[in-house]
Amino acid sequence: MTRHHRPTTTSRVTRLLGSLLLVATAGAVTTGAAPGPAPATVPLDRVIPAPASVRPGGDPYRITSGTRVHVDDAPGVRPVGDYLAAVLRPATGYRLLVTSGGSRGSGDAREDGGIRLRLAPGPYGEEGYRLHSARDGVTLTAAHPAGLFHGVQTLRQLLPPAVEKGTRQPGPWVVAGGTIEDTPRYGWRGAMLDVSRHFFTVDEVKRHIDRLALYKFNRLHLHLSDDQGWRIAVDSWPRLTAHGGSTEVGGGPGGHYTKAQYREIVRYAASRHLEVVPEIDMPGHTNAALSSYAELNCDGQAPPLYTGTEVGFSSLCVGKEITYDFVDDVVRELAALTPGPYLHIGGDEAHSTSHGEYVRFMERVQPVVAAYGKTVVGWHQLTGAEPAEGALAQYWGLDGTPAAEKARVAEAARNGTGLILSPADRVYLDMKYTADTPLGLAWAGYVEVRRSYDWDPGAYLPGVPASAVRGVEAPLWTETLDSSEELEFMSFPRLPGVAELGWSPAATHDWEDYRLRLAAQAPRWEALGIAYHRSPQVPWPDRG
Repeated sequence: MTRHHRPTTTSRVTRLLGSLLLVATAGAVTTGAAPGPAPATVPLDRVIPAPASVRPGGDPYRITSGTRVHVDDAPGVRPVGDYLAAVLRPATGYRLLVTSGGSRGSGDAREDGGIRLRLAPGPYGEEGYRLHSARDGVTLTAAHPAGLFHGVQTLRQLLPPAVEKGTRQPGPWVVAGGTIEDTPRYGWRGAMLDVSRHFFTVDEVKRHIDRLALYKFNRLHLHLSDDQGWRIAVDSWPRLTAHGGSTEVGGGPGGHYTKAQYREIVRYAASRHLEVVPEIDMPGHTNAALSSYAELNCDGQAPPLYTGTEVGFSSLCVGKEITYDFVDDVVRELAALTPGPYLHIGGDEAHSTSHGEYVRFMERVQPVVAAYGKTVVGWHQLTGAEPAEGALAQYWGLDGTPAAEKARVAEAARNGTGLILSPADRVYLDMKYTADTPLGLAWAGYVEVRRSYDWDPGAYLPGVPASAVRGVEAPLWTETLDSSEELEFMSFPRLPGVAELGWSPAATHDWEDYRLRLAAQAPRWEALGIAYHRSPQVPWPDRG
């Protein structure tokens, strides 16, 4: 699985980095030591996503060479403590030993201060947490390890941005005093990565996962197949990867994930409390499969591999029984690799499939997904058929989407189909910021930072009950993107805003306040080496 770039990529990235990447320096950090005896701290309400409840007050806590991370003797807690210590050690230079003590619900793990991670009953749900900071230590409390992990991300943002650097920094490492109590608004806070148009290695996907974890995302939707490439090994149909995975947009060598590599992505995502949702797009967007196996075509003729960017021209042969043998095999093998409950079957832009054939296809395929223990997710065109019980529809329309199409989605929502909101002219991260953005597309319009943030998922689609909205997801299509730097440039600064829409109470959504909190994230991104777009809508700090 060797990663290759197109010949133009190096020069293109170099130009991007030369003009748009920020080089972190110690002097650029604005939340370090302040004049006088007391070091400056990041206010508790300056984090992203905005917490549900903040009560500042009391003395701050200072991490020192003697600080330890104390964890409960409960399943799943020690890995979060190890993760936190690993994040903090390089920049602080401290040992930050991780020690066990106490048990579930027993109160503070040790009496000698430090950072404590504890599980206890409370109003936290699956992912919420309580963070209390005082002179004698920081305590993170949650009902489940996922809540502790999300609390750790908040704790990171309460420390100076230089804590993200990979080499020892001067500090000091001070956490403001007070209490945060926090639970997410939605249970689905997703980001989609298209690895079909351009292929991304396991390490590149892991880097992307780490970026998502910073802002409490909990779903990684992997778009594993399309016209330009098939990216996941299927033992019963080996030419899908040997042939169908051998190229990408622009004619590069493509690539694919072995089953072991896919499991490693799933494992790594789980270690960051993200669940992988794999997508096999069908019946359209299937040229890579059709090129690999002639018998999947109605005329029995395999088309050539495709490396362009047009959509809507391909379709599995709905009338052939072998099509459903193929679907059964693919779903069975992919479901066995995926511990999460969801499997995405695509279903969009099937323009060369008649409506009747589309309905027939979905009637056959959705029960296959259920037979292998998974819940169907599909793009919102699935509502043109009959969504299976419990299915989720992912809406990617625009403000200008025809009213009849929106009404069909709303009717499905009223009838029990849950919705994931991914409006293309709001949260498609591959859309250009402005006309002069050097990467991305513009078919859905230009999507600047404010447009991406300034909307309410709960009131977005007319006629949709708020209870039908399961959450939000930010897709990142990769027709024009083929490196981690390019993924980050298109994701930041819009990705944190999508995270806030998914996590924070609607009452906290305020553009003027958010743009200030967003600007304060820049030194942190610089410390992490994240490429980002310096939107003129955000009052970024000077580069120092």
